[in-house]
Amino acid sequence: MKTESQISLKGKKQELARKIFLFLASLFIAALVTCNIIANKFVAVDIWLFGYIKTFTISVGVLPYPITFLITDILSEVYGKRRTAEVVFSGFGVSIFVMFLLWLGHIFPAIPNSPVNDYNYDVVFQNSWRVILASMAAYLSAQFLDVKLFHFFKRKTDGKKLWLRNNFSTITSQLVDTTLVVLVLFIGTLGWQTLGQYILDGWLFKIIFAAIDTIFIYAIMWWFKKTFGLKPGQEIRI
Repeated sequence: MKTESQISLKGKKQELARKIFLFLASLFIAALVTCNIIANKFVAVDIWLFGYIKTFTISVGVLPYPITFLITDILSEVYGKRRTAEVVFSGFGVSIFVMFLLWLGHIFPAIPNSPVNDYNYDVVFQNSWRVILASMAAYLSAQFLDVKLFHFFKRKTDGKKLWLRNNFSTITSQLVDTTLVVLVLFIGTLGWQTLGQYILDGWLFKIIFAAIDTIFIYAIMWWFKKTFGLKPGQEIRI
């Protein structure tokens, strides 16, 4: 069985590879922070599925979340496990920092003519301990599981069958993510049937987008291979 090999680029190609890495890392963190900020709102989304309309009850935080898994899969494929783990840890640190800033905004009272009063601010931004715990526990568990499974399948297939590691790593890690978020947020306040429905809806919604993003990751990897001359299993050292 072959293992991944890293290649060193030179000149403009190395600079381009660094810029792409920074862009993907920034996009990942932006999507992650947005997920945490808007996670308290739940909506019903209708999607055509197998000949009929399926209504998904999901947090709006789910909407940008598939982007984070697409990006970690791209980073894992192109830049390797170590660089991807660094981005995941950075996202965790930034999320904690943003929540700290939101808490600071909460402890200072609004002036009488403030466009946003204390009550409205707290409703939107002042997350409870359950929301913070759910977000952080699910984030670390799911993201690192995604990276680990991605590289496991990458080794097993000698860098081939990108669709396999992209989908199986995301499907498994998204189940962990959805289950942790729903249970930590609602266990003890909602019945098991409702909890199960929230978990199933959130997971199926993410699976649909995991299947869709396979098209995008193949197109993106085709561009990377063409631009940087990557062979199956090769990664860029930056």
